[in-house]
Amino acid sequence: MERVRLRKSGLRHIVFGAIVLSASPVAAQTGDDAGMANMPGMGMPMPGKAPQSDKATPPAAEMDMQGMDGMDMMPMTGILGSYPMTRDASGTSWQPDAAPHQGLHATLGDWALMGHAMLTGIYDSQSGPRGGTQTFLSGMLMGMARRDFTQDDTLNLRLMLSPEPFMGRSGYPLLLATGETADGTTPLVDRQHPHDLVMELAASYSHALSEGDSVFVYGGYPGEPALGPPAFMHRASGMDMPEAPITHHWLDSTHIVFGVATAGFVHDDWKVEVSQFTGREPDQYRFDFDPARFDSTAARLSWNPSPNWSLQASWGFLKSPEQLTPAIDETRYTASAMYVLPLGESGSLAATLAWGRKQLSDGTDLDGVLLESEYKPDAAWTLFARAESEENDELFASGVVKTVGEVSLGAIRDWQVAKHASFGVGALYTFDLVPDAAPGYGSDPHGTMLFVRLRAE
Repeated sequence: MERVRLRKSGLRHIVFGAIVLSASPVAAQTGDDAGMANMPGMGMPMPGKAPQSDKATPPAAEMDMQGMDGMDMMPMTGILGSYPMTRDASGTSWQPDAAPHQGLHATLGDWALMGHAMLTGIYDSQSGPRGGTQTFLSGMLMGMARRDFTQDDTLNLRLMLSPEPFMGRSGYPLLLATGETADGTTPLVDRQHPHDLVMELAASYSHALSEGDSVFVYGGYPGEPALGPPAFMHRASGMDMPEAPITHHWLDSTHIVFGVATAGFVHDDWKVEVSQFTGREPDQYRFDFDPARFDSTAARLSWNPSPNWSLQASWGFLKSPEQLTPAIDETRYTASAMYVLPLGESGSLAATLAWGRKQLSDGTDLDGVLLESEYKPDAAWTLFARAESEENDELFASGVVKTVGEVSLGAIRDWQVAKHASFGVGALYTFDLVPDAAPGYGSDPHGTMLFVRLRAE
C-alpha cells in the first residue's frame, strides 16, 4: 500500500479546523477549577442522560455550565457510557473520576464542541558525549465534536495535532530514551522521537443497553488501541512534565497507530475492550499517514473501584513494531494504577504506578516500571516527579540487556493572562542511572529542561 500524503490544501484545512475548535472564545467552562491542568476528559455534555454510577459525583465533574450558548445545567457523562465525563482519557482509556477536567465548550446546532490547546517552548540540555542541547516546541491542539442522537446513542469525533514534526525527524536529546528511527536506517538512541503532525483522527459510537451497560466501537487513523494506561501527555500525574518517559515504549507507545478498530462493553465501573490495529510504529515521515495494516491485537480490562482510583491490565500482540527489525514481533503486557485526590477548590494530587513487559519473538524479555506524581497546592503552582527503571537492549552493544533508570524533579508556575488562557514558566532536572563505566555517559549523567508554556482551555 502506498503512503498517503497530505496535500497542502488539506493540511491547511486540518490545522485551521483544530485551531477553531481549540481556541473558540464562546461558551468556555470555568467554574472553580481554573487551576486544573489535566488534558480535557474526552467526554462531552450529554443532555438528559445522567451518570448511573452510585458513587458521589467527583468535585471535578461539578462544573458550572451557566453562560454557555444554548446549554443549561445538565448532566455530564462519558462518551462510552453513563459514567462521569472526567473518567475518559486518551483513546478509549480511563482515568479516575476525580481527575480534573477543563476545556473550551460551545454548541453548533445539535453538536457539542470542546477544544484545548497547549504549546510548550523547551530548552533541553543533556550531559556527556551521548547528550546534546536543543530548543524546540512541543504540545498539542485538540478539537472534539459530540452529537447525541437519542437517549442511548452518542457519536464523538476527535482531532489532535502536534507541532513536534517541525523540530526535525531526530526529535530531541533525552538520555536513555530509545525507539523508532530518524532516517529509516539507524535507530534513535538517547533521543526522543517527535510525534506525527496528526496524532489522532478518530470517531467513537456508543449505545446504551441499560442504565449501567453500554457497547461501543472506536476507530482511528491514527488512533489508540486498548493497550496500556492513558498516554503520558494525558495523564493527570504527568501531563505537566515536558519530557517523555523513557518507559514510553513499554507502556503507551501505541497511542499513535495508523489504523485501529476497537469494540468494547461497559458495565457500571468495569470496561472490557478488544482492538485490531497496526503494529508498526510510525516511520520517520512525520507529516503523512502511514499504511494501515490491522495486523495486531490487544485487549484491556479497566476498573474504577472508587472516584479516586482507576486500574487497568492489558495484553497486546504487536506484529513487526520496529521498522529496523521487521522480523521481530512483540507481546506486551501492562498493568497500572492511577490515583487522583482533589485538594480544596483548585488543588489536587495525582499519581500513577505502571508496569510493562515486552516479550520479543527472539526470546528477549524486557521489563519497565514507572512511578510519577503531580502535586498542585493551588491554581498557580505544580510540582512533579517521576522515577523509572527499564531493561533495555538498544543502548549498548547489540543484544546486550542492561538495566537503566532515571529520576526527574521539577515545577511550573502559571499565571492567568486571559479568561481562558494561562502562561507558565518551569524547570526540570533529571538524574540518569546507568551501569558503571557505561560508554559515553560520563560519571554524572543528567539532563536539564527550562520551559515556558501557553495553555488555552
